[in-house]
Amino acid sequence: MSFKFERLEVWQRSVAFADRMLAVSEGLPQRYQFSLGDQLRRASLSVPTNVAEGSGRDAPKESAYFYRIAKGSLYEVVSLLVVAHRRGLVDAQAYAEHYREANELAAMLTNLAKVQ
Repeated sequence: MSFKFERLEVWQRSVAFADRMLAVSEGLPQRYQFSLGDQLRRASLSVPTNVAEGSGRDAPKESAYFYRIAKGSLYEVVSLLVVAHRRGLVDAQAYAEHYREANELAAMLTNLAKVQ
């Protein structure tokens, strides 16, 4: 038996994305671990967590609320990635891949919130 959210593609992909962001944060120099790294970890983990919480709500408006929070957290991750890339902490190819995936996830979250 599985939870409803585990069947959602957006949840599956956001878990994989969060895992990649954890790897990025682990690769940051020590001086960035407690600022950029911690914020990147928290924001990236917030995306699938809020999708899961939203899927468990009974009222569609409540579900949509959590999907919008997930999208906001995703935008936070993108901002952090931009800073990391500008500081030379994430190479151009990895940045482009992460940015593309975030853009696709944002579209999925927008659609999911509208369905509610």
